[in-house]
Amino acid sequence: MSPRTDIRNGFTRSAATVVMATAGCALADEESGYDRFWRHATLYENADEGLVRSVALSGRLQAEAMYFDADQEHFDDSTWRRFRFGFKAKFAGDWVAQLEGDFDLNESFGDWYTRLTDAYIGWQPDESRDLRILKHSAGFTLDGATSSKKLLTLQRNNLTNNLWFTAEYFTGISMAGTVDERWSYKAGVFSTDGDEEFSSFDASYFTLASLGYDWAQDTGMDKAVVQLDYVHNDKDSENNTRDFSNVVSLTSQWEKGPWGLWTDLSAGDGYFEQSDVWGVSLMPFYSSSERIQWVARYTYIESDDPNGVRLGRYHGEVTVGRGDEYQEIYGGLNVFFYGHKLKWQTGIEYAEMDDDAADGGNHDGWGISTGLRIYW
Repeated sequence: MSPRTDIRNGFTRSAATVVMATAGCALADEESGYDRFWRHATLYENADEGLVRSVALSGRLQAEAMYFDADQEHFDDSTWRRFRFGFKAKFAGDWVAQLEGDFDLNESFGDWYTRLTDAYIGWQPDESRDLRILKHSAGFTLDGATSSKKLLTLQRNNLTNNLWFTAEYFTGISMAGTVDERWSYKAGVFSTDGDEEFSSFDASYFTLASLGYDWAQDTGMDKAVVQLDYVHNDKDSENNTRDFSNVVSLTSQWEKGPWGLWTDLSAGDGYFEQSDVWGVSLMPFYSSSERIQWVARYTYIESDDPNGVRLGRYHGEVTVGRGDEYQEIYGGLNVFFYGHKLKWQTGIEYAEMDDDAADGGNHDGWGISTGLRIYW
């Protein structure tokens, strides 16, 4: 989980209200207006000739407000959750490049820049081959493999938060793709160095392998993807990862008409002070129209030893300790103005955690959060 951003520097509550209100104004526009507006992100395009075939802006802007309460105390805030901005380009010979930075708008202007996120060169001749070199996302588990631009909930589920490497962007090399429209794969090796730009192998490395298959044609579903992720993380005290030597994740995405169910069953072998952990997350959803989507989620996590489980982002602001058994129920509403490119998300959640060590990890609380998500 990345460090909390807050309201103290430059993002007032009135500013949050103004930014989020733009979603309501956008609803009155025709979708063709959205198309015309988003088309401005393409700065140059000539697909037929020249070295440079296209240049476009890339990025995302996310703002949110929240209130969380538990036995210990309550926490409320509003914040710029993410702002990323950069460029992506396509070249002759199916080569691509992207350079994007992460900026913290809660800080004063001179301190906005945080790190590079996507900063890679790649080769993408077709859907079966997507080669990336240098810094890019290393996604595994259900929500860890889902971009924050396309999450169905405001925050990633806490099973992903515990097992996935939340720094997300690592320097390395990977190849991914889809074969015969049914098989999908990804394989890569990444440095675990925590450098904010391009890292070396001063710490160590981890490998990632994923294999998926879509049973939609056999089941009559619109989508029926089952995927197995495996990560081996070489043990090193300087790793910018979670302290797990091996992580296995079995995920599925089932969709038929307006209904859907996404699942995650994952486990990790801990090292140093980190206990072994396993858990499950179930996320059914229903789209009552093209604009309105209802989402529910249940998450259960258990560790072999005390203090092996951490709380989610905002529950963790109320209770700072860890426990050994965690449960969460979430219910949310997504309003899509322009698909995932412009949406409003709201969620209510209840979470409890037991702490057998009785050293501050017991938690029983609820929270509500709402936020605007934009990407281009």
